[in-house]
Amino acid sequence: MAISEAKPAKLLDTKGLLCPAPVIKTSQAVKQIEVGEVLEVVATDPGSKPDLTSWARMTGNELISMSEDQGAPKVYKFRIRRMK
Repeated sequence: MAISEAKPAKLLDTKGLLCPAPVIKTSQAVKQIEVGEVLEVVATDPGSKPDLTSWARMTGNELISMSEDQGAPKVYKFRIRRMK
């Protein structure tokens, strides 16, 4: 099973929250998992795509995958591996 398909160690639901809340909550949640584990974040804020991509790069964590589920509202899913 690929790491992007592995069950996340923690699920963070930020649906309904607007910038910067998804990034702040992701930053807090990633500290609650072990290095190497995966955090899954779900969000409805379209700004979460560039925000979480930048956050992962700036903090040295790995954005494993990002996807969008069509619907009303559109839901964005991120899988982030804690690297340090």
